[in-house]
Amino acid sequence: MKDRSRCVDVLIAVFNNANTIEKAVGSALSNAEVNRVIVVDDGSMDETPSVVRSLIGKVGERLAFLRLDHNEGPSAARNRGLELSDAPWIAILDGDDYFLPNRFAALLDASEGADFIADDQVQVREEKSDDAVAGDELLVGHKEIIAVDLATFIAQNLSKAGRQRKEFGFLKPIMRRSFLDLHQLRYDEKLRLGEDFILYATALAMGAVFKVVPFRTYVSVVRSSSISGNHSKQDLEQLRESSKELARLPQLTVSERKLFRQHSVSIDARVQWLKVIDAVKRRSVTAFVSPFFIRWTTFVFLVGQLWEQVVLRSRKALGFS
Repeated sequence: MKDRSRCVDVLIAVFNNANTIEKAVGSALSNAEVNRVIVVDDGSMDETPSVVRSLIGKVGERLAFLRLDHNEGPSAARNRGLELSDAPWIAILDGDDYFLPNRFAALLDASEGADFIADDQVQVREEKSDDAVAGDELLVGHKEIIAVDLATFIAQNLSKAGRQRKEFGFLKPIMRRSFLDLHQLRYDEKLRLGEDFILYATALAMGAVFKVVPFRTYVSVVRSSSISGNHSKQDLEQLRESSKELARLPQLTVSERKLFRQHSVSIDARVQWLKVIDAVKRRSVTAFVSPFFIRWTTFVFLVGQLWEQVVLRSRKALGFS
């Protein structure tokens, strides 16, 4: 008989993932600790619903499916999945990612005293997503168990130039259901970007114990079309405001508040870059110039972005890819 305390429900919020959802579901169901995989379709316009329904016919009750009437965003879709789940542990899997074998046995073995337990991620480019190997880029790249506090978590989510998706907010831990319920924690449905960061940061502020173990059993497929790579100004503005709200929590230390302010400022710099792009399209000199005078760090960021565009366009003009 399966040990109920080691059961995991895997939530997959999908939107137009017809080509990848079967692999994602299969990778989750291959883990004996998985009680159910709950797929919530967030208003897909492709064949995702029919693919999932065909999978139910093959695997049975371990796969549940809910289709939303319209696109509500990943936070809302995950929350609907949480409503359907009943396992003591919750895991999130993106519809275009997949697990390697024995993921949950390793995480649960390290779960004593923890509320969130994450492993490292193998990051592969879309064109080689079927071939995750040890040489691929890692999200963390650590060799020992890390206990992540709030200050460390925020600091590791401050964007750094020249590195690929290294923020700790991209981690996909298993989460203790009792902790989420005790603190009434759910995904912020106003967010379509950074919803993981906000949930984890809020949990850490409420005293969650967050471990990151040196296993590498989550494969993150880096796609140019991902929401995190192609976000709107509104998405960024909402994430910036949510970060500011967290900075006002009364239990934070002075250093934690400072780090949240740095995080919101870094998000705002990306908002200003989109304003610069829009100003170029509208040929508005005033709108182009004004973002450069908000703060020094924003000025440096914007100049860097402009220089990057100059280099890319120059290479293209000279015939380099």
